[in-house]
Amino acid sequence: MSNARLDTLPEAAQAYLDGRRLDEVECVISDFPGIARGKAVPASKFARQDHFYLPDSIYFQTITGDWSDEAAEDIGFLERDMILRPDMETATAAPWTGDWTLQVIHDAYDRNDNPIPFSPRNVLKRVVSLYEKQGWTPVVAPEMEFFLVARNLDPARSIEPMMGRSGRPAAARQAYSMTAVDEFGPVIDDIYDFAEAQGFEIDGITQEGGAGQLEINLRHGDPVKLADEVFYFKRLIREAALRHDCFATFMAKPIADEPGSAMHIHHSILDTETGQNLFSGPQGGETDAFYHFIGGLQTHLPSAIAVMAPYVNSYRRYVKDHAAPINLEWARDNRTTGIRIPISDANARRVENRIAGMDCNPYLGIAASLACGYLGLMEERRPSKQLRGDAYEGEGDIPRVLGQALELFAGAEALHAVLGPEFVKVYTGVKRSEYEEFLQVISPWEREHLLLNV
Repeated sequence: MSNARLDTLPEAAQAYLDGRRLDEVECVISDFPGIARGKAVPASKFARQDHFYLPDSIYFQTITGDWSDEAAEDIGFLERDMILRPDMETATAAPWTGDWTLQVIHDAYDRNDNPIPFSPRNVLKRVVSLYEKQGWTPVVAPEMEFFLVARNLDPARSIEPMMGRSGRPAAARQAYSMTAVDEFGPVIDDIYDFAEAQGFEIDGITQEGGAGQLEINLRHGDPVKLADEVFYFKRLIREAALRHDCFATFMAKPIADEPGSAMHIHHSILDTETGQNLFSGPQGGETDAFYHFIGGLQTHLPSAIAVMAPYVNSYRRYVKDHAAPINLEWARDNRTTGIRIPISDANARRVENRIAGMDCNPYLGIAASLACGYLGLMEERRPSKQLRGDAYEGEGDIPRVLGQALELFAGAEALHAVLGPEFVKVYTGVKRSEYEEFLQVISPWEREHLLLNV
């Protein structure tokens, strides 16, 4: 690489390469599922070019690898090249590779230098810019839940927990157990090592309630930077698991009768000039902005759930008494609600959205959550009365299947204006195609209970 580019590398990337010769650069961008797409190029070639090309068709592809005609209806399936430019602030190690490799996240533009409107990172940047125009700085802190499971090569076989160091399968219902965390010690050691090499700060790792289920908390910060980290973390966690003969899965509900995996998102908003938390007043009390943000989540989240719960499996997570919300009640220090206000001092006052699943694209999940809060602030929405009690005793008020969620999303014009109508068109087309594909599959439950009984 040229000295100029090396000088712009983040500190962790420079430390990783200290005294070593860089071999390769992985030029990556997120698709809708959050998979890294792109090209691996020799370091010498990366140093000579300031962009490369990738077809926009990666955003018209379903999770099964098919193509959505509906998504490309207005654009035409021409596989136009996007111009991808590196964001060198995202340069980070790929420490699991056999040579000295860096990963760099790229931003996507068209030939007229306009951001590609359906690129997930661009969608999030668009939402953040709306906050910035109001003089606000959004701050988020995501929590990542996932399962470590036994290798599974047969889709017809149920997913099972991984074997721990003791030689026994990972146990369920051991939330916050340090002994349970120790069972995954070698995998967690590699997660920490990879994260350190990549310059990521882990705020904590805990055992969750599911068998082999863990949670990683990240420090609060800039939404785009945190989405980049979640994007990178999913890959590094998968790589750490593979080193120890198991899989890491971010499915919302991989194992029946176990809790699902969420990506809880904590939100606060700062006044850009003063740095003051807009959710807290001069005397430390809760402000109108605090209530308006909650009101925006309550009003607009039902229409945004198609983004935060993007697959048919996602809706299996919203099960009563299984550590996931079934409605959009809000309360203080109450984990049964969809919107929770954690215990904090006034400066750290924040709102936690517990709806998003870990299977969502981190850029899009954070963008959709921020969009709902932004609309609440602009519309001065008031929330319902704070819930006092168990939210599971109430009725569910969120979509129960992907088809219903997509109908709500398609009709949410206010949300479209914030996320971008071009993104909404392409995303909805892809998700409808995936849903249609799913409906063509006959499940084992149908064969077992309907074959001879109806």
